[in-house]
Amino acid sequence: MSAASLGLRVLATAEALPRRVVPTAEVAARCGVDPEVAQARSGVRERRWLSEGETALSLGAQAARRALDTAGLEPGEVDVLLNASGSQLQPIPDGAALLARELGLRGAAAYSLHGTCLSFLLALHHAALLLHAGQARHILIVSSEAGSLGLNFAQPESALLIGDGAAAVLVGRAREGTGEGVQAMRFETYPEGADHTRIRGGGSLLPPGHPDADPLAFTFDMQGRRVLRLAAQVVPEVLERLRPGLSTGLPGIDRVVPHQASAAGLELMRRSGWPAERTETTLATLGNVVAASLPLTLHRALTRGAGPQTLLLAGTGAGLSVGGLILRV
Repeated sequence: MSAASLGLRVLATAEALPRRVVPTAEVAARCGVDPEVAQARSGVRERRWLSEGETALSLGAQAARRALDTAGLEPGEVDVLLNASGSQLQPIPDGAALLARELGLRGAAAYSLHGTCLSFLLALHHAALLLHAGQARHILIVSSEAGSLGLNFAQPESALLIGDGAAAVLVGRAREGTGEGVQAMRFETYPEGADHTRIRGGGSLLPPGHPDADPLAFTFDMQGRRVLRLAAQVVPEVLERLRPGLSTGLPGIDRVVPHQASAAGLELMRRSGWPAERTETTLATLGNVVAASLPLTLHRALTRGAGPQTLLLAGTGAGLSVGGLILRV
């Protein structure tokens, strides 16, 4: 999948994080590993996990309200609500309907776009298409995750990475003559990696109560080395198809906003010749927040940034999927 230039304006961004801060030493103790080694390998110093009274739904609604307040818009002015989360609140109804109820939206289109860790990237591109077609004026994208609820502490390489949190991005029509919007997008899937990152249970292939359902089938399972091996093969090719030169440098790019997969995943991105000072990172303090990682990191990049700039959003997701989007803001 690729895309030509599509006008879009980022009106506001916001985040919502759980109150509980969990240091890596605490997770390492539950995993039975050395805390210093755990932090060095994961790249995560601390992350947020849900505390009592918090849910992925409440965090998503909180981030959404903050974005609307920043933009000075009422919920009734939202035409489309896109739930861009890697995990479900429940199978039915779609999580976007639950979020719409929390926000008091009535009559707006509300639905999900699911590409695991790259859900936000797909939603941003989809929003640009809707705006380009004149089918919406204001689109609210929300990514909210509670990955801590599905961790397997017998698998430290994944348990040490995951954090909880939410982010919201409100977009609208581009202003004339600014060039703001999606300049290019690429999304490719390599299904030989489908079993490298997964949660087997919970769907129709392995429903709750199935006689072969091991409780661990309902937890996050990642074969990190296999993911990295496949990613190292295909990521440079996908980046090059997104824009020639991206596999070795940053032609026409001011800053990189990568998915915060892991320390090894970020290192793979840096091998493309992307300077650390131009790469936004939140891994050390937030961990891998699944689909919320990209919009959380984008929010912080835009909060600090000043003036027009061209951003590269890029990363990998379960599947194995690889995506990149060039955004002018």
